[in-house]
Amino acid sequence: MKFGVVVFPGSNRDHDAWYAVSRTLGQDCELLWHDSESLGNCDVIILPGGFSYGDYLRCGAIAKFSPVMKSVKKFAHDGGLVFGICNGFQILVESGLLPGALLRNRSLKFVCKEVELRVGTADSPFTREASPGSILRVPVAHGDGCYFADERTLDQLEAEDRVAFRYVENPNGSLRDVAGILNEGRNVLGMMPHPEDAVEPLMGSQDGLVIFRSLAGALAGAGK
Repeated sequence: MKFGVVVFPGSNRDHDAWYAVSRTLGQDCELLWHDSESLGNCDVIILPGGFSYGDYLRCGAIAKFSPVMKSVKKFAHDGGLVFGICNGFQILVESGLLPGALLRNRSLKFVCKEVELRVGTADSPFTREASPGSILRVPVAHGDGCYFADERTLDQLEAEDRVAFRYVENPNGSLRDVAGILNEGRNVLGMMPHPEDAVEPLMGSQDGLVIFRSLAGALAGAGK
């Protein structure tokens, strides 16, 4: 199995994601430059956190036009696993791969701290190793992390069990405490918190590993 981490101009958590997958998880992982349409035969694509170029207009609004995103969208539509973290979540929303929008934090301040997430579902390749209702401790670091969608969309996400994570104590004003959501096919996940920065004891928590282990397990199962 092979993971790919897309690097946009301004990405600052790309090597964190690469480290979590390659060093902590022990899986093959490649960095993919945004200006290339090649996904390098990867089985999972990760859009990492950071501040992509053009975010001063609207987070992810310019990054969605990067050549690599054309391939990522096709990959996702064909059932490939795509995982967007923080700015990656914003890019997925702007690209139409996930519904809703990410707005300025309700406080209008940048939030950087550890938060608790409640797992909403184990029925996905990203959460299959987790127990619904269990709590994960992972950090957040964002200024535009307030998830917004109309009531109909929010109702649909809940009815279809597509809210993967909710904040126990909401740090940014996200509607219905949404911290991460799945697409209809359950092969695309976007979340604002940073599980890649909670994979070793030195980081204060290893809870983020459950997502990466879930992905590895899903790929191993698919291979069998």
